[in-house]
Amino acid sequence: MSDLRDVAMSSKAWPFEEARRVLKRYEKTPPEKGYVLFETGYGPSGLPHIGTFGEVLRTTMIRNAFEVISDIPTKLICFSDDLDGMRKVPGNVPDQEMLKEHLQKPLTSVPDPFGTHDSFGDHNNAMLRRFLDTFGFEYEFYSATDFYRSGQFDTILLRAAERYDALMKVMLKSLREERRQTYSIFLPIHPETGRVLYVPMKNVDAENGTITFDDEDGREWTLPVTGGNVKLQWKPDFGARWAALGVDFEMYGKDHSTNTPIYDAICRILGEPAPEHFTYELFLDDQGQKISKSSGNGISIDEWLTYASTESLSYFMYLKPKTAKRLYFDVIPKAVDEYHQQLNAYHTQNADQKLANPVYHIHGGEVPVSTMVVPFAMLLNLASVSGAEEKSKLWGFIQRYAPDASPEGNPDLDQAAGFAIRYYNDFVKPTRAFRLADDKEKAAMEELLVCLGDADKALDVIARKNAEAGRDDPLPEVDWTDDEFLQSIVFAIGKTHGFEPLRDWFKALYEVCLGASQGPRFGGFIALYGIEESKQLIRDALDGKLAS
Repeated sequence: MSDLRDVAMSSKAWPFEEARRVLKRYEKTPPEKGYVLFETGYGPSGLPHIGTFGEVLRTTMIRNAFEVISDIPTKLICFSDDLDGMRKVPGNVPDQEMLKEHLQKPLTSVPDPFGTHDSFGDHNNAMLRRFLDTFGFEYEFYSATDFYRSGQFDTILLRAAERYDALMKVMLKSLREERRQTYSIFLPIHPETGRVLYVPMKNVDAENGTITFDDEDGREWTLPVTGGNVKLQWKPDFGARWAALGVDFEMYGKDHSTNTPIYDAICRILGEPAPEHFTYELFLDDQGQKISKSSGNGISIDEWLTYASTESLSYFMYLKPKTAKRLYFDVIPKAVDEYHQQLNAYHTQNADQKLANPVYHIHGGEVPVSTMVVPFAMLLNLASVSGAEEKSKLWGFIQRYAPDASPEGNPDLDQAAGFAIRYYNDFVKPTRAFRLADDKEKAAMEELLVCLGDADKALDVIARKNAEAGRDDPLPEVDWTDDEFLQSIVFAIGKTHGFEPLRDWFKALYEVCLGASQGPRFGGFIALYGIEESKQLIRDALDGKLAS
């Protein structure tokens, strides 16, 4: 462990960089609370979305990295802001008219439109917990409703009343003039209507711990700030929660970054040090718009898992968290294949390289061996040309290509085969667009037909390619099941027919034979699909049967 710790202390992987920042807080004295606290926040105004998962996953990666470099115990809290008033009705839930009747009520006081839980907030909290549990996250769930009503927040709320002027000074500097006139850090919950009120305070009595205000009808009320009668505005709530819990680390999206000085100031005024922060870039949908849980755009957690493994989603989340990324269905195949490439690389790497490999952080150091002997992109093309509706048909091709492979011995591949058929039918098939080959492409494809299965002609075209390049490379050994041998034939034909750049030749093969503008290594595809089957595919393409 000490050797691993030494490597981790200098690792450039971002989870270790963040973990070292957290450790610096306790270089001289350990935390009084006995542990380091990581927190993630969740606003349950809509159904949990993929960005929520990414936040918990990335925080867990940093927590795991911290546990490598320190013996201080850790905790992770997932905090749901479910006492927030429902400001608008999400567009992706049923019973919209009913929900409109409950606008501005705390989410845990809004009836569940799905009819499965006591409230809309409870429903959305359950959705989040179900998914986090599916991934095996270790966390403690905190509900703002419980936190306020149980009295756990009372000490900080009373302190907020005592230091009201200092807190208001911080907040008012961030507001426009008209907003300043009515702003208060306290939001009373109306004793009769149950709605969260945005009203100015007439009096804040620090000695008695109460606030006095007029409701929308002009009636005066005095309520204690404790016991869930009042909640804090969301920006003060952020910093107050840090102070109440003793949070050491929290990450949040770039849209929060300008508020960081406010959160920190609130926390310090309330008597506690501000935590370390990490700001990540936002996910974008297929139109380049920010993904929003209330509008339900982009791709959902369940939708990703319909077409790919949980590990591939974790891999996507690990990559460049400070770079805005387009998150839509078409990123899935690349994420799947790159994840397995990293799995294969991991077991050949030294300690420093392993700690920099995404799969180390995805699996918390317990990295499995990939059984994916055929890339996902190749499976998609195989599903396309074979017309497979069941993965058993794909296995017929797979086992001819890799005789030792089996659904039992290659569970990654078996799962991916099922995903590939589903993904192909939903996304590839509806958008396939075959075209006819032009004269140059047709001549090259006809020579490819002649070379496939004919060793002399195959070696001849490779020799011609070498001669044209002024090279005297030895000819490869003939093996009609070998990806590299078949790729060398395809490559040589593209060169001898003058395709420049060579990617134009491969693009032509994909568009004419597969109905797509890109695809896998074509030699590998031929090895998997079979020589005779591939030749028939090329004949059909040249005869115009695919483009018709």
